[in-house]
Amino acid sequence: MSAEQSETAGQSPAASATPATAPSTGPASAWAPIRYYPVFRALWIAQFASNVGTWMQTVGAQWLLVDRSPLLVSLVQTASSLPIVMLALPAGAWADLVDRRRLLLGAQFGMFVAAATLAGTTFLGAASPAMILTLTFLLGCGNAVAGPAWQAIQLDLVDRAVLPQAAALNGVNMNLARALGPALGGVVVATAGAAWVFALNALSFVGIAAAVASWGGPERIDVDSRERLVEALRAGGRYVRNALVVRRLLFRAILFIPAASAVWALLPVVAARNLGLGSAGYGLLLGMVGIGAVGGALMIPRLRAKVGSARLVTGAMIVTAAAIALVATAGNEVLVGLALVPVGGAWIAVMSSLNSGLQLALPNWVRARGLAYYLAVFQGAQALGAVIWGAVAHRTSVTTALLGAAAALALAAVLGLRAPMPDTSKLDRTPSAHWPAPQLTFAPNAEDGPVLVTVTYRVPEHNAVAFTDAMRRVGRSRRRTGALRWELFRDGNDPTRFVESYLVGTWAEHLRQHEYRLTGADRRFEEEANRFTLGAPEVAHLFPPPPSEPTSR
Repeated sequence: MSAEQSETAGQSPAASATPATAPSTGPASAWAPIRYYPVFRALWIAQFASNVGTWMQTVGAQWLLVDRSPLLVSLVQTASSLPIVMLALPAGAWADLVDRRRLLLGAQFGMFVAAATLAGTTFLGAASPAMILTLTFLLGCGNAVAGPAWQAIQLDLVDRAVLPQAAALNGVNMNLARALGPALGGVVVATAGAAWVFALNALSFVGIAAAVASWGGPERIDVDSRERLVEALRAGGRYVRNALVVRRLLFRAILFIPAASAVWALLPVVAARNLGLGSAGYGLLLGMVGIGAVGGALMIPRLRAKVGSARLVTGAMIVTAAAIALVATAGNEVLVGLALVPVGGAWIAVMSSLNSGLQLALPNWVRARGLAYYLAVFQGAQALGAVIWGAVAHRTSVTTALLGAAAALALAAVLGLRAPMPDTSKLDRTPSAHWPAPQLTFAPNAEDGPVLVTVTYRVPEHNAVAFTDAMRRVGRSRRRTGALRWELFRDGNDPTRFVESYLVGTWAEHLRQHEYRLTGADRRFEEEANRFTLGAPEVAHLFPPPPSEPTSR
């Protein structure tokens, strides 16, 4: 069995079921999440207004600093994006530990206060560069805190079958806001002033808060052993390291984003230098990307149904490479605009496939943490790609940089074939508390540890190889859910006796495995291994010995 097949084993009947509220024939419509899920629709509209407000604010902040220094203007974008790189991972852990609905409400309130403060100081004429950048940074922090939680609640808003469409619509949301926000921001700044841009952005957070408050939220599962933040961060990193599906999806993101980001980083220069366009012309080019994003969202469901997500992503990477090459070489704004349409569609195809794939691959207990890694990779790779292609353009030319990015993207598409994307739509990530309660003669404390768990199996000699192969998947399951180390041994005196051992940091960490970390897929891996054994395995929990009594000499 291949790695990706082993990770996608354990499909439950519900894993691929068609949602009851959506049509059951053929691939679901691209608009199904908006049409059939009122809460998703309300949040999508509120998020669109907020995204537009964010881009409007960027224009307003840059306009206030444009006469000061080009460096200060560029720092506006840095102040917005740096918090995501800094805070995404702890924010993901936090979103897995607390009520995500309340976390989102708190983040919206914090961003409202920052935006309202910026508006008020600007109205009073007291908005210094330091204050503008500081409050922009605080807004970025709020966005960083809300991001993983926002991603993680999508499976609470829509059914699994339409999650790819929901991810595509979220991508359309961002791209349309990117195209519309700067244009609206420029108009408002020119007619009313930058302070009104900041005030409108503050109101957009009120809209999201109202939509989130009207949503009841998912039912939380109360467990006895809640993680601390540092423990949660370690558990999230351990899960990502030992989940082949997640690692392959992140690998695809790393292959795509740095090269594809060249078009976003250099498009203003293409518009100004290569095409001789002003800000209005640049806005029109962004609008073509938005049109492509909408068109892509409409086509993606049928394309994905025909060719699958893996081929769709590879094809989108090749299309993007060709389109970037055309943007680099075309000297006509019409051709460049037409080339940007497939860029928008292909970007949505890749991002929605990776995003929805990760959401389906991650169980609820670690979903926000896994998606935080995706957000950090996305933001970091985009920032790194912008620096690289900007430096290449500075030393050579914009055309050379874009052609280099197109070549790199085509090569990345080929490299991606060596690590095929798994089909995550059939993964069974429903919680499965199938382990029996530990039978101990004393009650350990939650912090006692490390705990060595041993499981002894009886395996007929003719099943030894098959059992060993099946246990490799069990080992990855143990490490994903909490084991620091996992090993399998065979008794030298009794070839039918196999001993599995794995070390868990604390007793509380092991109880979390029992209570809520295991899934239907983990149960399936264990059942497959037990097919090759005789009788029930014997489980033992080994603790450190008690401290020795002090002795006098």
